[in-house]
Amino acid sequence: MTKKCLPLYAFIFFSLAGISLLAGCRATTRDISPDETIHYDEDYDFSDKRAIVNDLVESLTTRPPLGANDRRPILIDYGIANRTTEHIGTDGIMDDIRTAVIHSGRARFVNKQQRDSIQQETQYQYGGSVSPQTRITMARQVGAEYMITGTLRSIEKKQPDQVRLKKRTLKYYSLTLELTSIESGLIEWTDNVEIVREASKPIIGW
Repeated sequence: MTKKCLPLYAFIFFSLAGISLLAGCRATTRDISPDETIHYDEDYDFSDKRAIVNDLVESLTTRPPLGANDRRPILIDYGIANRTTEHIGTDGIMDDIRTAVIHSGRARFVNKQQRDSIQQETQYQYGGSVSPQTRITMARQVGAEYMITGTLRSIEKKQPDQVRLKKRTLKYYSLTLELTSIESGLIEWTDNVEIVREASKPIIGW
């Protein structure tokens, strides 16, 4: 019995096909500028965060009371409440807002997140291991004048079920930020940013 050999052209074809298949399965990466606007779907993303932070910081630092005050009032942030149905890290939004406000030179912030660490270090310095000449002076911390808080909300609307090739989804996000006087309890400044995005997806696909 004679063996049938695979023709050379067929061998080359299948070899090239295999190489192409393997190459297509390889992961590829590229660097993206943080300033580049990219949306893969209708959901909240880092481009939305940047737009929200830029708009709110612009309003906060140019309008009263911060915009009309050159003595840099003391602020404390109490976070942004997530009222959406998504897992969105609102701490990152507030971190970016705080950083931008400090860079603007319009305000300073009490480091609420490190209060326990500050208290621990103060107790250590007065525990007998640090010389009196170099330890900090007690009761010199600065109290905040304003409290900054926010609320993130979202609404999602989908087209009703009908015979169509594509289905549209409308996503709405709104972030409201408030600056409240701790002494009077009055809201001294507030503003909000809205993002509305529509996505069209094929009924059949991947």
